[in-house]
Amino acid sequence: MPLQEEIEAQGLWLFKYRSYLPLVVVLIGFVLYVRTEIYPGTFILEGTPYEVYYEMAALGISLFGLAIRIFTVGYTPNNTSGRNTTEGQVADTLNTKGIYSLLRHPLYLGNLFMWLGPALWTGNFWFIIAFLFFFWIYYERIMFAEEQYLRKKFGEQYIEWANKTPLFIPRFRNYKKNDLTFSWKKAFRQEKSGLLSMFLIFTLFNILGEIIKNKRQFNYFLIFSCAFSLILYIVLKYLEKNTTPLINTRQ
Repeated sequence: MPLQEEIEAQGLWLFKYRSYLPLVVVLIGFVLYVRTEIYPGTFILEGTPYEVYYEMAALGISLFGLAIRIFTVGYTPNNTSGRNTTEGQVADTLNTKGIYSLLRHPLYLGNLFMWLGPALWTGNFWFIIAFLFFFWIYYERIMFAEEQYLRKKFGEQYIEWANKTPLFIPRFRNYKKNDLTFSWKKAFRQEKSGLLSMFLIFTLFNILGEIIKNKRQFNYFLIFSCAFSLILYIVLKYLEKNTTPLINTRQ
């Protein structure tokens, strides 16, 4: 198989299992975090007054990534931006305005920051480096497969937009105002699981670390945020299943 088709096939396969493969990275992170807590000398800030600031910075980075995703999803039309399925790519229109005038893959930029937070929390320098390497190889192939699809479907329109829009690093002077208004319904509907997953991971890290150190100085902000995210997720899932307000997110 030619290299171009092989990379595209890899990207499609990785996209199909995108919900499961990152869990392996999270599990490795948990193991390394346990090691850091058992052997505090492996993390320079462990046990210092600066440790809590480092952890809050890691959480802030993840929240920043989630905010990028919410902003992206809330301003995009239906059947675009993350609505691809395991059966195939979906793109009724080509997004070229708003955040898509700054970079071509804002959702994956959001993913980078969301997952970088837990990686930082482990306190393991080599794991952080390995995570960044894995992230690039992983999403590079997914982005390649998606762009192949868009190029075939939209032709010159896609090429013109891609030539002036960076892949991953925003170019703010390119910004074009979005034609759509922000849809909180769509943002909540699509990002509720990401919000819950993020706070759940950080909360488990915190509780596990305190148990290992035989302490009970839990971060109650994380615990309450995790509980709130869980309740919000349950409520939104119920509304999706039993009512209509969240069904059509653009009406």
